[in-house]
Amino acid sequence: MKYLFWGIIVMGAVYGIHRISIWAAQRGWIYYRGKGGSSGALGNAFLELQTIFEPSNRHVIEERAKKGGDVQTSGDKPEAGFAKSEIDMKA
Repeated sequence: MKYLFWGIIVMGAVYGIHRISIWAAQRGWIYYRGKGGSSGALGNAFLELQTIFEPSNRHVIEERAKKGGDVQTSGDKPEAGFAKSEIDMKA
């Protein structure tokens, strides 16, 4: 009977922690069940550690970091139709 009582207490405590975790996840405080955190911050931290331990590879790491967020938004949009080289080939 004593084990049944403690089993019910433990199950109630686990359920209470579960409900509090769901509530905190809905408010955006934590990630719990179904939503995963991003690995971007952890990856950047490891890249910084790698630059400390392997300073000779720093330029490679900097180029990889540049390529991740490199988006060109300037310039004119290309014209519709054939490219000039395709027109020259047909003539």
